[in-house]
Amino acid sequence: MPRIQFLISATLGAASALALGAAPALAQDNSAESQFATFAPTNNPNNDGIDYSIWDEAMKNLVVSMGPSLRETAGRPDPSFGTRRQYGHVSRYRLEGTRLMFSFLDSDVIASFTEYRQDLERTADIVDIQALSRNEQLAYWINLHNVALIEQIANAWPVRQPREIMVGGVPLDDARFITVEGIALSPRDIREKIVFAHWNDPKVIYGFWRGEIGGPSIQREAFNADNVARLLDRGARDFVNSLRGTQKNGDTLEVSELFAEAAPYFFGNFDADLRAHLAQYADEDTAALLSATTDIRASVNEHDIADLAGGVREPTYQNIQNADGNQQSFRIPQSMAALLAQREQKFQRIIREGRTGTVTFSNIRLPGDLDETEVE
Repeated sequence: MPRIQFLISATLGAASALALGAAPALAQDNSAESQFATFAPTNNPNNDGIDYSIWDEAMKNLVVSMGPSLRETAGRPDPSFGTRRQYGHVSRYRLEGTRLMFSFLDSDVIASFTEYRQDLERTADIVDIQALSRNEQLAYWINLHNVALIEQIANAWPVRQPREIMVGGVPLDDARFITVEGIALSPRDIREKIVFAHWNDPKVIYGFWRGEIGGPSIQREAFNADNVARLLDRGARDFVNSLRGTQKNGDTLEVSELFAEAAPYFFGNFDADLRAHLAQYADEDTAALLSATTDIRASVNEHDIADLAGGVREPTYQNIQNADGNQQSFRIPQSMAALLAQREQKFQRIIREGRTGTVTFSNIRLPGDLDETEVE
């Protein structure tokens, strides 16, 4: 299988992202609907696997974690120095989740995303995807979905909200620019017609990155058969226990609109089924919200892009300094510097107040060990 070498810059240069032409979307042909049944997992999986080490390296270089939610609204930041215009992120959720560094990507890196997405598509011509283990298949579909989203957002950047992006005249989420086994797929098709349709556990929701602050975090490692259950559990805990996942408004539990989107597949009795799901991952504070509310409403959203720059190129920059005060050889936008400073203050507070999170150790596979729990 071909390998794509990602050209990740070693320094946070302030180079602009050079957008490539977006891949044309194939016609939204309803006759393709019946073809999705071909992606149903087989009952007799083989032992084949796919290596995502290159994507794993990319994620470690491109993803910045904002840390666990403190369930506190981030106040509106001050305007950039010397201007009344507000650049960067103003979202009340801007200190939650993870961010991608789109503003630092050059044309070579952006092109490599397209190459890697096409590489994953071609993998299905070499490997029988449906005959892989369920965890192996799930990792494939999540990685392909997320690679495709990152590719198209990188092509369109700067953009304030991914939902504004059109691919061949079709909104990004519904554009069928992905082709697997000759079948044109959109990101929504992968989520709903393949994964949601064939996996019973609602935690699969948290593997799919939507490019928005209001959605699940993208992980700093690629999914694979060995880690998919662990990463989905991590994503579920992060999202369920965040403001963008659950909030209290009087007697009403306000939840993300993404839960309503997934309801036809996982939450038939929306109130009871969703509460049971949330309770699986709720920490003490979130469990108190569940106990203190009687109604539930899917009304929480944040469509702003989950990047560091707020989807804009800011004209004002500042130099970054070492702890000893020496200036570095690169600059970043003032609003980004302010966001990273707020992030650092949040981390220091977490340490001071003893709110440090769980440390997860990678499993060391020994002869005779059982495989990681399969996601059904």
